[in-house]
Amino acid sequence: MPTYEKGDYIKVEFPAELTGISEWMWVRVSHCDDEKRLVFGVLDSIPLDEHGNKLGLGTQLAISFDKIREHKKPSDFEPLN
Repeated sequence: MPTYEKGDYIKVEFPAELTGISEWMWVRVSHCDDEKRLVFGVLDSIPLDEHGNKLGLGTQLAISFDKIREHKKPSDFEPLN
């Protein structure tokens, strides 16, 4: 079983290029490569910083395990009702 499974969420640190101030955003996992220590997924947060127009809701990403700060299963989130 991979460390991160399809549908899981990981919280990742994204430092701003100009200020260096980090923004923390959720990425929804598509798949994981444990051997290369990479998670592939889609940005599931709307960035507050522009990040040079490189990031937006739905951006496909490859994330190093070293950048992951939190991990949640979909069932860990409370319903919005």
